[in-house]
Amino acid sequence: MKTFEVAGTTLALALFVDVTNSKQLLDLMQAGTLEPEVAFLNASLIPDVFPVLAAAYKAYISKSRDSLTTRTLHSELVYNYSGSKHISESLKRCGISDSTNYILVARFDASVDEMTAIKGLIKGSEINLEELERRADQAHIQKVRSLSLSLSLSLSLYVCVDARHYKISAPELGISSISDAITCRIAARDAL
Repeated sequence: MKTFEVAGTTLALALFVDVTNSKQLLDLMQAGTLEPEVAFLNASLIPDVFPVLAAAYKAYISKSRDSLTTRTLHSELVYNYSGSKHISESLKRCGISDSTNYILVARFDASVDEMTAIKGLIKGSEINLEELERRADQAHIQKVRSLSLSLSLSLSLYVCVDARHYKISAPELGISSISDAITCRIAARDAL
């Protein structure tokens, strides 16, 4: 577990592999009975911590302005990480599913007892956050979304994170990382 300062609060992140009870965790979360409340993200879609921190910042600012798009602060974090403006799409694509076995857990203002409780809920092994970059499913993250030929016969290739709405051009990836491209889109989504 590692704690980061975000918008005057803290965000605790923990990374788990070989998780065997993701269906149970998903059921608890959907029923609203998960204690303590956390955000579960599909860690294979996360190239590093920075875009998650950007999504957390947006979520916390939305909460401070009483303008959450989702029901909770933690679901807002997952929603903000996604490239979609559709809540259910965002939660399905970036959150966990019944079969997710690689999970990033996020909790705002987590106490030591809360993080201990969270670790007790998850049947899997906690690993170092630095493993995110090494374990990111680059092939999945960089799925080709569309290959289009315009009227002027110029070729444009769009890369998409998990078939979401992150259209990252090949030239952009030549000068930037996927993490930076995702972070830019998280920051600019509401302005577009």
